[in-house]
Amino acid sequence: MNLKLVAIDIDGTLLNSKKEITDRTKKTLAKAKANGIKVVLCTGRPYAGVEPLLKELNLEEAGDYVATYNGSVVQKADTKEAIAELGLSHDDYISIESMARRVSVPVHALDNDNIYTANQNISPYTVHESVLTSLPIKYRTTDQMSDNISIIKMMMIDQEEKLDLAISKLPKEFLADYTCVKSAPFYYEILNKKADKGFALKALGKHLNIDFKDMMAIGDNENDLAMIEFAGLGIAMGNAVPKLKAISDEETLSNDEDGVAAIIEKYL
Repeated sequence: MNLKLVAIDIDGTLLNSKKEITDRTKKTLAKAKANGIKVVLCTGRPYAGVEPLLKELNLEEAGDYVATYNGSVVQKADTKEAIAELGLSHDDYISIESMARRVSVPVHALDNDNIYTANQNISPYTVHESVLTSLPIKYRTTDQMSDNISIIKMMMIDQEEKLDLAISKLPKEFLADYTCVKSAPFYYEILNKKADKGFALKALGKHLNIDFKDMMAIGDNENDLAMIEFAGLGIAMGNAVPKLKAISDEETLSNDEDGVAAIIEKYL
C-alpha cells in the first residue's frame, strides 16, 4: 500500500500497560513522520488528555492533526482549531442522564473544559477519567446544566459486571439514536449518532485529500471498530478484544511488545 496516514488509538495501543510510549515506538513514529506520513492519534480523550503525548512525540507542529472524543472532534494539533466536530444537544443530555438512572448506573458528561456529574457521591470512575484527561470535575444537577454548555460526549460508568448488565437493558430505540461504544471495561461512551473514529478518518481524508486505501488504523477496543473498518488497512493489537480482531485485516503484537512500532516498520 501507499501509506499516507496512520491513525493510532492511545490506551491499550500506543501506550503499554505502564502507560508509557517506548523508545522504539517513538523512533518509528518519528521516522514515519519524516517520510511524509501523517501520524494521527485517535482517542476517546479530550485534547487536554492527549496534549502531553503530542508534545512527547513531536506531533503538535503545523500540519499535524489529532482526533479526540472518539472521533467527535478532529483538530489541528498546533492551534486546536477544529476541522470537524459533532456534539450532543441539551435534549440529548437530559435523555441520556434519565436513561442512566433508569438502568441504574452513574453517568457523566464532558465538554472541552470540564467533566460534569449530577451524582453527589462522585464515582471513582469519574475521578479516574479526570486524572486521565486532566479535566476538572464539576458537580451540576440536571437543572443546572444550561443550554450553553457544549457537551461533546457522555459516559455511563461502573464496575464491568454492573455496566454490562445496564447496557443489556438499554432499549433499541435509545441505541439507534446515538453512537454507543465501550472504550474500557468500565466505560460506555455515548456520542452523536454520526460521530466515531471512522467519521474522523473520513474528515481527515477529505481535508488532506488522502484516500481511505492509503490509511492504516491501529486499535484494541470496540471504540476502534469504525476506523478499523474504514481504513484501507485495519490493524488489531495482539491484546485487542475478539470483536475487533474479527474484522481487522491484520494482527500485530500486543501493546507490551511494541505492536504499533512492529506493524508500522513492516509497511515503511
